[in-house]
Amino acid sequence: MPYPDPNNDFTIASFNVKNLIGPDQEYYRFESYTPEEYAWKEDWLADQLLTMNADIVGFQEIFERPALQDVVDETNRRGAAINADVIPSKDKRYHRKAIFKKLRYEEYSNESLFFAPNLFDGEAGNRRPGLAMLSRFGFDDIPQVVQDLPVPLVIEFPHIGGGDAGSFTLTRLSRPIIKARIPINGRVVTVFNCHLKSKLGEFIRPEGAPFAPEANLLSYDPVGRAIGELRSMLRRTAEAAVLREMIVAELQADNPVFVLGDFNDGDHAVSSAVVTGERPFKNYSWMRRHDAQNRSERYTDAENIQITESIEAVRLTSAEKLFVRKSLRDMVYTSAFGGVFESIDQILMSRHFNPDNADAIGNMEYFSVFNDHLTDGSHAEAPYNKLASDHGQIMAHMRLNG
Repeated sequence: MPYPDPNNDFTIASFNVKNLIGPDQEYYRFESYTPEEYAWKEDWLADQLLTMNADIVGFQEIFERPALQDVVDETNRRGAAINADVIPSKDKRYHRKAIFKKLRYEEYSNESLFFAPNLFDGEAGNRRPGLAMLSRFGFDDIPQVVQDLPVPLVIEFPHIGGGDAGSFTLTRLSRPIIKARIPINGRVVTVFNCHLKSKLGEFIRPEGAPFAPEANLLSYDPVGRAIGELRSMLRRTAEAAVLREMIVAELQADNPVFVLGDFNDGDHAVSSAVVTGERPFKNYSWMRRHDAQNRSERYTDAENIQITESIEAVRLTSAEKLFVRKSLRDMVYTSAFGGVFESIDQILMSRHFNPDNADAIGNMEYFSVFNDHLTDGSHAEAPYNKLASDHGQIMAHMRLNG
């Protein structure tokens, strides 16, 4: 049996770095890094990126390109040093052995990094982070960035029982979405990188007031703060709908798709379900038709097949769920806080990589999560360090067919 083509193997990862910016710059009010803290953070991030050694990485919470370029450059330096240590020289008879090829670090070129700043980034103390994407394969074209929507998303609400109950309009995203076309050994895949709205409550500051009333915890307003969380949830889910529309356009063109990022929600949340797509019903021939004239009218067996195919064609699969399904691993988590361990960072893939699809062009061989640095802040003795990321990193190990 022939060995698989190593050029068909690639890894794809999501990495929320937690507020990457250069030293002595106030990104949020009263928040900045000293030169020593920045050096520590750069060192940790480079070590993490080197350990991952991913071919494609979607980064979140990047305030400026130079700081991320510093991390990539340092990673390249460390990778070159490792190559010098572990790769045999040409005078060794075993220098072409596969094991050493797998140990080799391939550096990221100057064309590997794309940065998307936040359109609404402000002055010192009021900064807003953007996103970035790193690709050893480069890009098939300049990646597309979407944040200020050319056509607003309008969500209309009917009254229960009929009538108009108003609408919600989304004109801009809290953070950009990157859409990149990446060539991999003769194929081109579409990769989205996103960072949906956080769960932090959105409170309205009255004109002329120094802060929103709900921000004053000494006059705690539980209802007002609940409404703030509702605003965040609505914005996050609406952003998911914008992303979903972009994904479906790619899938309807039969383009292989990956979606990376910080969803700020677990995989069972409504916002995550919006991005992933509807889960098909087990058998639609059991379901009464939408246009039924009597209680016995149900979808036919042929219509059941048609409906299921229409849904599956635009549905995404979680890399984590595929891994858990075929492993004995108990739990994968990328966030730990208040005693809650959950995955809010995700890698989703189109059915081009689903093992249940007979026409798949590839499959996932393994799934890695780098979360040893995470500690639960609810425990007083936890060695929490604000300089490391507060997210675990996830990576899918992929193999194209052929």
